[in-house]
Amino acid sequence: MDRTAEMTAFVRAVETGGFSAAAREIGLTPSALSKLVTRLEDRLGARLLHRTTRRLQLTAEGEAFYARVRPILSALDAAEAEVTQAGTSPRGLLRLHCGSAFGMHQLPSALPHFLERYPEVEIDLTISDQTPGLLEEGVDLAIRNGPLDESSMVARRICNLERVICAAPGYLERHGTPRTPDDLQQHNCLWITSLPALRRWPFDTDDGIRVVNVSGNVAANNAETVLQLTVAGVGITRLTDIIVSDAMRSGALVPILTDWNHVEAVPLFATYPSSRNLSPKVRAMVDFLVETFGNAPWRQGKT
Repeated sequence: MDRTAEMTAFVRAVETGGFSAAAREIGLTPSALSKLVTRLEDRLGARLLHRTTRRLQLTAEGEAFYARVRPILSALDAAEAEVTQAGTSPRGLLRLHCGSAFGMHQLPSALPHFLERYPEVEIDLTISDQTPGLLEEGVDLAIRNGPLDESSMVARRICNLERVICAAPGYLERHGTPRTPDDLQQHNCLWITSLPALRRWPFDTDDGIRVVNVSGNVAANNAETVLQLTVAGVGITRLTDIIVSDAMRSGALVPILTDWNHVEAVPLFATYPSSRNLSPKVRAMVDFLVETFGNAPWRQGKT
């Protein structure tokens, strides 16, 4: 900090033509500014300025030093200005991580609106069902669903998802439509192998929640594959509404057992490492996600 103050005093004295004008600009007394320049000369072991009662004149060493130092101070000013402006205006690269369900079925249609609103933000989007280590992997923001277990992570709820039991009309025409949870034992049911608990389907009954363990001849490790298999008429599945909403609106899938299905609200979160000095780009994206998806637009037939 002392070196920066010394260099600033020297450069401003040169550019204003005197210690008094430079001191007024910086907010020092002329004697304090003169001492900074003298200290700089003593540290360098070279005279930088010839002082007269009427004006300052650069020495040869002073001219060389000024030519090197002025760009450095300009770069420092630019760096500070960039960070200060970033404190009020979202800008820069935002590293965003999202699971495949939300990242493939909901987020793409919304991102153009965000980029139009914040044209100085760039997005590096990773779609993966592997939970990232936010700090270790340099992720600014992750969209995750289900319970969270990292106590050091900050999370803001976007909305709640709901699980839907559905099948393709062709499958139901060939095999019949189940009317009760017990009927599922006679049907081919599809599930996600990476989430074994989702093979246990809960149902609301007069005696409380009843769980049925389903079975079938095919399963997959991600929701997108299960969705495509279900649309192809392979069997019945139970997935979150963000995944199946488009297929249900088009008629490719139809809901079943709606009077029995325990919708099992699944929270969708925007998560980030810390709320301290939260960057404007992250704050802008979190607010945008809540604004855009807070009312679960896929249930209202819009995206």
